[in-house]
Amino acid sequence: MIARELVVAPPYAEEVFAGLTGSPKSLPCKLFYDSVGSALFEEITELPEYYPTRTELQILRERSSEIARAAGPGINVIELGAGTAAKTCTLLQAIARRQIWLRYFPVDISPAALSEARQRVEDDCSNVTVRPVVVDFSNGFSFLRELPGPKLVLYLGSSIGNFDPSAAVAMLKEIRKQLTVRDALLLGTDLVKDQSILVPAYDDTQGVTAKFNKNILCRLNRELGATFDLSCFRHVACWNPEQSCIQIYLESLRPQIAEIPFLNLRVRFEKGERIHTENSYKYTLPMIKNMLKPAEFSLTKTWYDERKWFALHLARAT
Repeated sequence: MIARELVVAPPYAEEVFAGLTGSPKSLPCKLFYDSVGSALFEEITELPEYYPTRTELQILRERSSEIARAAGPGINVIELGAGTAAKTCTLLQAIARRQIWLRYFPVDISPAALSEARQRVEDDCSNVTVRPVVVDFSNGFSFLRELPGPKLVLYLGSSIGNFDPSAAVAMLKEIRKQLTVRDALLLGTDLVKDQSILVPAYDDTQGVTAKFNKNILCRLNRELGATFDLSCFRHVACWNPEQSCIQIYLESLRPQIAEIPFLNLRVRFEKGERIHTENSYKYTLPMIKNMLKPAEFSLTKTWYDERKWFALHLARAT
């Protein structure tokens, strides 16, 4: 008798089905970050148009000592959505100078990115112990309670901006539930500015962001046996001032049908029909306070770059 191989659905399969059968169509932005997508995002952060990473890094380089003092002594650092930890070493070094032993827990959905993060931090920060944690945040934040305390939780890169306001507050509430009073959160946020600066950051002239966006379809082709023709979709980035966010789409260039055999699904597209793949909200300081307060965080201190394009906020669990 020949044994049949059991095919297990990827954990995101239900979200893909729901998103592509919904109206308007959508796909979860977490699907960007397979090994190819993570590498493309690192390339994006080096583009001349993409200011957030280097602007946040500038704040960290100039203010890490202040942030370390404000965070307090004897902390462990947990970084949500750490990626490859490209910006984090500056802050870790500042914190490590203030305590004998520092444990750093980079948390991400991408094992490949975490492997690179571990190597980077171990190479640059000799007295920091690195313990990577592979987690999909859609499964919650209970892992935070299992990590030893007192905690400084980093959520950098304005990743909070991928969530609409109500979802962002809900996520911060879930994080807060896993913390004790006086644990701290360092939150990175991109700030509202002219769309002539915002839009090119998400639609660069070299087309790297377009490749990053289309890679979500490549992943479905590879992992779910889908038949998306990438040449029949274009990358779209636009600024929505009413919602204070950049909205990212994949737009069908012609009427077409994509098959996803794994989901027993045929997806029909009209010309011009879009798949929503990401939002990136941009903030003002009142928006930040309105997001932190209902989640039971108290804003302690905010650091800006010289142009006030980006900000880092230290908030305490209350």
